[in-house]
Amino acid sequence: MDSTARIKYLRIALIICGLAFICLSPLMILWPSGWRWIPQQQNYEQMIVVIYIVLGIFLIFAAKDPLQNVSLIWFTVWSSLAHGGVMLVQALVYPHEHGHLIGDVPALLLIGIILGLLTPRGKATKE
Repeated sequence: MDSTARIKYLRIALIICGLAFICLSPLMILWPSGWRWIPQQQNYEQMIVVIYIVLGIFLIFAAKDPLQNVSLIWFTVWSSLAHGGVMLVQALVYPHEHGHLIGDVPALLLIGIILGLLTPRGKATKE
């Protein structure tokens, strides 16, 4: 894939990922088994949701010029993979959390993988 196409798809992915992070709060209400951890801890959930909403807004802003926002994109890649990885282990260890294996765990891992594959590296970030 040439760099022009890669940036085009990265812009689209940033907008989709940004919107996904913004929609986290309604998903916790509509699909609690896939997005809400037990026991429910509303104060903690509100803090996490606000962080992801802000990240989502900034990912949408980053879509305008991804090459100027590479650090934010790589932060999103690695934090999503780390967060998804920890949650994957927890969902496998605790039977009452298995619903997350088809909810937030694959969502975070996919976001990390897709953005990681599309984000330019090295000299390509200087174009």
